[in-house]
Amino acid sequence: MILEAARRAAERLLSEPFRAVFWKSLGLTLALLAVLWIGLKDIFEAFALPFLLHFLPGLPAWAGFLGTAAAIAAGLGLALALALLISPVTAIVAGLFTDDVAEVVEREYYPKDGPGRALPALRATLLSIRFLGIVILGNIAALLLLLVPGVNIAAFFLVNGYLLGREYFEFAAMRFRGEAEARQMRRRHAGTVFLAGLVIAGFLSVPILNLLTPLFAAAMMVHLHKMIADRDPEFALAPASA
Repeated sequence: MILEAARRAAERLLSEPFRAVFWKSLGLTLALLAVLWIGLKDIFEAFALPFLLHFLPGLPAWAGFLGTAAAIAAGLGLALALALLISPVTAIVAGLFTDDVAEVVEREYYPKDGPGRALPALRATLLSIRFLGIVILGNIAALLLLLVPGVNIAAFFLVNGYLLGREYFEFAAMRFRGEAEARQMRRRHAGTVFLAGLVIAGFLSVPILNLLTPLFAAAMMVHLHKMIADRDPEFALAPASA
């Protein structure tokens, strides 16, 4: 079921309806990442770099290379921080464009079920902000675990697999049911949703390809929600004519 949902999502990523959403998503994602890069760089130059330079004059002349080494290390640190921020950035973007993706998937694959309904703009914004905070905290924990050999990569996948799976599945479910019921459905099928989230985390870990994460994740979870609803009578969807 998970692999089938992923296959269906992947096969439509470059279709014409998805490309229009992709260019909007890509533009906003790159803009947000650029702003974050500039902000992190300015913070380093304003606080960390003066602190380092304060001590360098007192060092022997041969130790001047430490300034260069510190600059290189800072650049690598900023790059790592930016990589870890891709997940929360895509979460923000998802809140703006996932309804567009869901409408395309529902129209092309499930026309008999009728279209879902988008959340009110204010509620969708509040949920996105809440999720953004959770993702940032989760990735800070994953960043700390990067120092633990054998745990670092697993931490990235486990944290993002859980958080992304939860967010995107509940988004897909709330197009057809209330927030409480969507959460209950996700909890009832927590294992399936988590494994699907790991697929999204794997997609997220591939450079360049990860820019398509909001589209892939939204489409995949729309499919997964429909498949679970078809198999679980408790969460079956009413016919479109009802």
